[in-house]
Amino acid sequence: MNHIAISAENTIFIMSKISIQIIVLASATFAFSAIAQDASADGKSAAAPGFGGPGAVENTMADDDLSLDDWRQSLKEDHGFSFSLDYTSVVLSASETFSDSTGAGGIARAYGSWDLWHEGAGALIWKFEHRHSYGDTSPFDFSLGQMGYVGLQEPPFNDSGFRTQNLYWRQRLNGGRSTIVAGIMDATDYVDAFALASPWLHFMNFSFSTGSAAIGLPNDAAVGVAYGSMLTDNIYVIAGITDTNGDPSKPFDGFDNFLSDNEYFTSVEIGWTSSHERIIFDNTHLTVWHKDRQVELGVNSGWGAAFSYSRYLNDNLMPFVRGAYADDGGTLLQKSLSVGMGYQTEAFSGLLGLGLNWGEPNEDTFGPGLSDQFAIEAFYRVPVGKRVAITADTQLIKDPALNPDESTLWMLNIRARFAF
Repeated sequence: MNHIAISAENTIFIMSKISIQIIVLASATFAFSAIAQDASADGKSAAAPGFGGPGAVENTMADDDLSLDDWRQSLKEDHGFSFSLDYTSVVLSASETFSDSTGAGGIARAYGSWDLWHEGAGALIWKFEHRHSYGDTSPFDFSLGQMGYVGLQEPPFNDSGFRTQNLYWRQRLNGGRSTIVAGIMDATDYVDAFALASPWLHFMNFSFSTGSAAIGLPNDAAVGVAYGSMLTDNIYVIAGITDTNGDPSKPFDGFDNFLSDNEYFTSVEIGWTSSHERIIFDNTHLTVWHKDRQVELGVNSGWGAAFSYSRYLNDNLMPFVRGAYADDGGTLLQKSLSVGMGYQTEAFSGLLGLGLNWGEPNEDTFGPGLSDQFAIEAFYRVPVGKRVAITADTQLIKDPALNPDESTLWMLNIRARFAF
């Protein structure tokens, strides 16, 4: 009976993987066949909304609104070239740790887009970074390594040095109602996107970000293709396939990995939004994913599903409910549920965020018998002029699964972002 159950399970995995890849490839085929018709159809594509989350390059640039600089606006209008620079610094601290009481680091980024043919629909998107810690422990290593909490705080803030995060082509189709991207990508830009998920501006705890810490995401600098399209005025689909073994320090090796290793991360998302223009604000979606076994790393294959509901009310309040389930795949959590809100305050034009997460650690990753965890996070972000934002953050961690000697941990954190 066990052999029959295992065979049936494997069959489901294989069929799910094949089905997802067929959907993705079919979407890509349709998209490429439409490029010639849509690239110069009208001027709507240039200003059309996209499908990515707040961390996607073009969305970040739009939020920064640094195009108000006259010389930068001229560069964009005359040559189709747009860019931004920023530096973000994070310091984490906890009431009890194994050794280091703080985890601190910074990231310098240069990112932008280049409309090579100056026609609006297509552009080269790029992002280069330098990630560094300020001491022995980076923010990425702080939760697991110093607190025993099965989770991550500010996961991009590691000590990996110079890296290529994005280098892909973005093509808008059908007057901007569809978008295809292909090249070196960050899967968190399009998988389970959520308006308050940016580690540069919003929640610091990864349980409130992509997949609620229960999606087996591929490595950064993943080579692949993703496609998003509005099926109706309110229903959309996003699908993607990437290599799982990207290396931001050797990004072009990913093309060989994609063709030779055949270890893929695939996802399909179906969602509802009040309109394409508000897709990141008024959003309900279900994301299904599958990840192949990473042989060299010894990470088991896995699959799962994530759901998300958020609504932007009165242009100042965003309640949300998000959750996920994972079966293996190297995830942090195998079950996760988050609820909370974001509130745009009149005082100081600040953003207040509040979230509660329950998480069950993944037995395949950390072993059986670990306790469930709870996390409460509150942050307040205040802009200082147009180019600086300061975020104060506090968290209560209950029953950290890898630190049974501590039932309660408090965190006090601060983040500063400077945009140029």
